[in-house]
Amino acid sequence: MAVQGFPEGEAPFAHLLSAGVGYGVVIGASVFFAAFMYGLTTLQARFTRLNPQTAGEFLAASRSVKPGLIACGIVSAWTWSATLLQSSAGTFGSGVSGAWWYGVGGTIQIAMFAVMASKVKMNANGAVTYLQIVERRYGTACHILMTGAALVCANIVTGSLILGASATINALTGASIYACNFLLPLGISAYVLLGGLRATFLVDFLHTVALFVIIYYFAFTTYGTSDLIGSPTKMYELLTEAARITPVSGNAEGSYLTMTSNSGLLFAASTIANGFSGVFLDQGYWQRAIASRPETTTQELTFLCVVFTFAIPFCFGTTLGLAGRALMSNPAFPTFPFALSESQVSAGLVAPAAAATLLGKAGSVAMLVVVFMASTSATSAELISVSSIITFDIVDCYKKKKLTANQSLRISEFAIFGYAVWSGCWSTILHVAGIDLGWLFFVQGVLLTPAVFPVACTVAWSKTSRAAVLGGTGFGFACAMIAWFTACSKCYGAIDIPNLAKPYSAVSGASAGLVMSTIATTIITLIKPDNYNWKGTRAIKIASDDASTKTTLEENEDRSPSSSDLNEKKTDDEPSTEIQQAPALVNNDKEDFESQVPQEEEEELDRAMLERVLKKATWGSAILAVIITVIIPLPLFFSHYIFSPKFFTGWVAIALIWVLVAGALCILLPVWESKREMSLIVRGAVRAMTGRGSRQDVVA
Repeated sequence: MAVQGFPEGEAPFAHLLSAGVGYGVVIGASVFFAAFMYGLTTLQARFTRLNPQTAGEFLAASRSVKPGLIACGIVSAWTWSATLLQSSAGTFGSGVSGAWWYGVGGTIQIAMFAVMASKVKMNANGAVTYLQIVERRYGTACHILMTGAALVCANIVTGSLILGASATINALTGASIYACNFLLPLGISAYVLLGGLRATFLVDFLHTVALFVIIYYFAFTTYGTSDLIGSPTKMYELLTEAARITPVSGNAEGSYLTMTSNSGLLFAASTIANGFSGVFLDQGYWQRAIASRPETTTQELTFLCVVFTFAIPFCFGTTLGLAGRALMSNPAFPTFPFALSESQVSAGLVAPAAAATLLGKAGSVAMLVVVFMASTSATSAELISVSSIITFDIVDCYKKKKLTANQSLRISEFAIFGYAVWSGCWSTILHVAGIDLGWLFFVQGVLLTPAVFPVACTVAWSKTSRAAVLGGTGFGFACAMIAWFTACSKCYGAIDIPNLAKPYSAVSGASAGLVMSTIATTIITLIKPDNYNWKGTRAIKIASDDASTKTTLEENEDRSPSSSDLNEKKTDDEPSTEIQQAPALVNNDKEDFESQVPQEEEEELDRAMLERVLKKATWGSAILAVIITVIIPLPLFFSHYIFSPKFFTGWVAIALIWVLVAGALCILLPVWESKREMSLIVRGAVRAMTGRGSRQDVVA
């Protein structure tokens, strides 16, 4: 399809790097993270009570992860390769509105999910998956339905992650897409198997640090030092010229510098629908909420995640999405003299093209690394989440004899490896079928939004009945399919694979699914309400760890002569506490030791505190959604305002400041929160290496 001002046809993407560089990044980085994970888990097992070889720690991080690391992990899991590539593609096509609306679509769901997380902490704090809550409340039929939806969600997310990363690696280096489809998930599975959920949080932290550093590199180069752009004013001039050559249909005066954009609103609707399904049905988010501390759920999921999740696509799209459009006529552009084709844009190649044009080989390497980081961190979350579903919602749920903790751990490990292999096969099937990142992005909402409201009601509304969940989901799905195919036929003339993923088709299906399932679930609940008391879900818990999965501390207690000596010295009226039974600790470390001992799952939660958390989450989510969805963008849309040079400079400045604040919090907060634990491990390791004290002295 010819683009006005450019020759007709599609040019191959010029490779600035060799295929060896692509394979080197994929394999080398995977080996590095696996080695890092091995060292980390060795230290964790030896010098803390948090042994990754126990089921509670491997699958739920002992429910003791602190707010900064939780927020960092959620941001890392939510920053898919699609977040970077699709936000740039949307901005490339619609202008400045694309980056804003992608930020909205990736943020309001996280804020609303904070309400769900608070409810989980109140009513099912011992669960590992949200599907366990479904099964305990409604029984087998609803559980099978929602398990199917969760697995469909996981496969769509995984396909998006791997296909987006593989397409980028192929475009920049020429490395085989088929090879990358398998190398990526298998490399990721290696470090996940070594460390479990908590360790993926820690690797997510490293990924997110690298992500922000590279975003800074692109942003400050584009708007500060580049010879091709170098300032917001120059970007403004180039975008004005681009609008003259290729005006945007449906934008005010065809400009890329306006929020008045019909295509931008379509993109917003698709992003919001996809975001709801990608958050509420993705076990990876529920697993992170479960791993958090009850008293900090609102803090980590509302404030921190909102700051982080909006900043990344907003700044990245405003930088590379606009740069891709501004530089498409530059001789250094990878497809020059041709425009990026529709298929190349759908594959997510806008950001790689802009990076290569701006910075040459250095930009290509940076783009390669940032997409690899984004895809691996989110894929690791999918591996853990799918393994949990297989373990607890397929094997354990339908096995006559419940799994022990050790059996759960072993099955989870096999499931992680098995799903990694399947991920490579699945991504290859999609690629051969001609389905790419853009197709999955638009279709995800159509297939999954009918289950969003029923899942939310399952966790948050005691009146919701089994009939409401089954009926609401089924009716919503039927409406979604009818609207999807009808809109595809009416708007594009034929029902085929490419047309089904076009904006009007996808938005029609996703909107019908979300709205109609919400209406049906609500009506059925009001007609025939349940009155669930949550006792069953509050009784859910992981099986206690077997003797075979004892922590290092317990093993030392069994064989340490000091344990019996301590017991002999106790008096009859002196209670035997966990710390008193433990091997002797250096006095200065006792406070640190106590601060990191996980609380028992059976401990009664402070429900008054959790009610306060819920209210904060609800109000915070509502206020935030209104501000970023209505108060800021809609007046700009209806005014038909085209940004002036000064207004655009201020817009860019807000994006840069926002991402700077988000990066500072994301990098510094987890380090500050964990300073005691890190200090304890370092002191213990130093004492062990220097021989200053016995092994018992350093185990915490």
